[in-house]
Amino acid sequence: MSEEKVLVNCYNRGCGQKFGPSDNKEDACVHHPGTPVFHDAYKGWSCCNKKCTDFTEFLNIRGCTKSFHSNDKPPEPEKQKVDKSKADEVIEYRPPVNNHPTLERPAFDAPQVTLTPTVSPTLLDQIKGLTANESSSQEHKRVQVGESCKNKACKASYRGPESDDEACVHHPGVAIFHEGLKFWSCCQKRTTDFSVFLAQPGCTQGSHVWIAKNEGKQIECRMDWHQTGSHVVVSIFAKKYNPNKSSVKLNPIRLTASLFFPEENSDYNLDVELRGVVDVANSSVSMLPTKVEIKMKKAEPGSWAKLDFPREVTKKLEKPPENDESIAERVDAVDLSDL
Repeated sequence: MSEEKVLVNCYNRGCGQKFGPSDNKEDACVHHPGTPVFHDAYKGWSCCNKKCTDFTEFLNIRGCTKSFHSNDKPPEPEKQKVDKSKADEVIEYRPPVNNHPTLERPAFDAPQVTLTPTVSPTLLDQIKGLTANESSSQEHKRVQVGESCKNKACKASYRGPESDDEACVHHPGVAIFHEGLKFWSCCQKRTTDFSVFLAQPGCTQGSHVWIAKNEGKQIECRMDWHQTGSHVVVSIFAKKYNPNKSSVKLNPIRLTASLFFPEENSDYNLDVELRGVVDVANSSVSMLPTKVEIKMKKAEPGSWAKLDFPREVTKKLEKPPENDESIAERVDAVDLSDL
């Protein structure tokens, strides 16, 4: 009687077959000579470019090399010995100290640069009809006698066509309340008294604006950010906004953004004090169909723990400022007897 053949296991990676030592041929084993690679949810072999995300599919990837079967079991990795005497030891980690000199932070209210955006043609196609309706609706509005000028700090009222020839003295900037100080971003005259702030005359002459360009409400947009070693990227997720009436302004530590939505006749405004210092000249903005992406170049290396410092945000005055007498009347009218 012939002796029954004895089969042994092949330990080549990816083979998984048994073979008879006497029948071992040069092309009998199909296997992977490389090592398994697991990276970013992908699983594959270093010897070929076959990758997948499913572990079962990874195990079934056919080998890429033919050779003899091998019964030599690969050595198992050495297990690290655990020192039980140090089981209760507390390991303290301290991040490395940054010995590089940090840049001096400029003033928060330093002049800002309006970044020139790269506008997507798809976004312009989306708002073609919306901007046409917006301009036609503005043309049909008529100014009524007694209408107040919409420029900030201007107290003029419309009396007739002759009012259009008058100079409008106003503040083109926005009202800022920061660390107890009250001032306009356009002229920087600071005060701690609110009545004095309201009484400040305008710093710029121009034409009256009798019809508000935007009578809608503020709109909320989702904002997110991420960073690399050299840049901080802020994304404002928005659709159907008018890039011609939207802007992004930047100084080394301050970012402001204003987006106008013609369909809702509304604005979105962002005003933050950045955690680090940025290089304004090498920063950019892209206006895309689904978001506004602001890419700011870091002025010094390092990771930001957060995007901004918490602070009192810039407040816009939606209505012309009231005079001191009207404020005093409202304060006198409050009944404090029950307090």
